[in-house]
Amino acid sequence: MAKKQKTDKTNAMRQLDSAGIDYEMGEYEYDESDLSGVHAAEALGVSEDEVFKTLVTRGDAGLLFVFVIPSGATLDLKKAAQVSGNKKIEMIHVKEIFDLTGYIRGGCSPIGMKKQYPTFIDETAVLFDRIYFSAGKRGVQIILSPEILSDFIGAEFADLTRD
Repeated sequence: MAKKQKTDKTNAMRQLDSAGIDYEMGEYEYDESDLSGVHAAEALGVSEDEVFKTLVTRGDAGLLFVFVIPSGATLDLKKAAQVSGNKKIEMIHVKEIFDLTGYIRGGCSPIGMKKQYPTFIDETAVLFDRIYFSAGKRGVQIILSPEILSDFIGAEFADLTRD
């Protein structure tokens, strides 16, 4: 009989634990070829609209902003710039992710980054009682109410994706 492997706590999980916030976890076999997060939704047996990916961007003044959007969606950079108060916004280079967030590509969580950057969550998140997002490790998702996530990290809900 195989023992269930215990996942080490990530920074995101430790912060939620410290705050006394209950959450669930979903684990799946990470697929390096699927950068969209759609594989996570399939592996966890939920809609790709319920699984959110975390994107880190840089505004015109060099400040960083975080956007949490559905895994199958594309960030609309014009909408992102507008809600963040920038004229222009661009994705950070993949090589910068670890140094800026403490997380690796494919395992970036909106909770527990090196610094708490201004964060925006796509407004579609409120359509669900709970959403799935990276726990800060590839193949591990935190399952939490979007409102609790927003309150905990000080995020705003906004229209962020391409139509």
